[in-house]
Amino acid sequence: MSLAQTFARLCEIESPSGAEGAIAAFLRAELEALGLAVTEDGTAPETGAGSGNLMARIPGPPGARAVMLCSHIDTVPLTDRVEVELADGVFRNRRDAVLGADDKAGVAVMVEAAREWAGPRPPACGIELVFTTGEEIGLRGAHAFDVGGLDSELGFVLDHAAPIGRMVLAAPTYYAVRAEFRGRAAHAGIRPEDGRSAIAAAAKAVDSMRLGRLDPETTANVGLIGGGAAANVVPERCAIEAEVRSLDDGRASEAVSAMVDTITWAASATETDVDTTVEEQFRAYRISETDPVVAIASAALRDCGVDPVPATTGAGSDASAFAAKGLKCVNLAVGVEANHTPDERVSAWALEKVLEIALRLPEHAARA
Repeated sequence: MSLAQTFARLCEIESPSGAEGAIAAFLRAELEALGLAVTEDGTAPETGAGSGNLMARIPGPPGARAVMLCSHIDTVPLTDRVEVELADGVFRNRRDAVLGADDKAGVAVMVEAAREWAGPRPPACGIELVFTTGEEIGLRGAHAFDVGGLDSELGFVLDHAAPIGRMVLAAPTYYAVRAEFRGRAAHAGIRPEDGRSAIAAAAKAVDSMRLGRLDPETTANVGLIGGGAAANVVPERCAIEAEVRSLDDGRASEAVSAMVDTITWAASATETDVDTTVEEQFRAYRISETDPVVAIASAALRDCGVDPVPATTGAGSDASAFAAKGLKCVNLAVGVEANHTPDERVSAWALEKVLEIALRLPEHAARA
């Protein structure tokens, strides 16, 4: 298959987080057909994914170093089927749903690079291909993946939804916060004074929080709220889900503490109870522009006529999980636009350019 055909086929295999089994089976078959041994780890019960993470190795010359390439095989939830169309050089979904280019663009490039490396164009260094699960719901597959089984000292994640050339060198700490308020139910028209509104408590908490951009590196948001049983009942329960992100780990800690304090205060002020949970899903990291992994990526980009652009992001990626395990990875842009929306798209040119860049990475890694 061509790169375009591989990409379209991957997108049409629906794989929202938790249902990665079919795409994992497809990838295993494709890679094994190239003569590669594919292993699947046993992390599915831990991550709740439809499969474990997949890994395949392509040997380099004797004594050569190894580098990892990584993409995730899950997508955000689908609201309709995926029917890929290519019009005016751009891939889109004909239906009103995400295309899945995040991150099947990266997955397709890795598969087509493997065809080259396993056939007419052996890599200049060892290659370890890692396909992770559950990235969209907290980098679960990458967090569970055992990097101790890798030979690679560094890696490249193909998952940044941005113009080609962007290299993510800094990403934030991310805290997920859930607060469940418990009040007292009562008839809203007969005995409202006997009730304690959990919705009012949640609203008071949200209204009192600092939200949005707190400083140049820190954001906070309440994204979900739900509760109550009927319009004529003082609501007994209400839950909110929120987040804090910051490129400064200490600032993230301070902001999430302030959010939790506000939640606790609002419960006390409204005479309700609250259970609050805080989960750190990934930790902030920074990579120096002089680091070898950045130099390798920059050289590969320049070889392909692309200017390297160091970037920071407010989003996490598998690179965050690997950084926490001591494996430095640069997250490279794959040209995807409007990811996570029904207008998600990527150009055929971008896919071909990312493949060209990926094929150059081992050449420069071998020299570094």
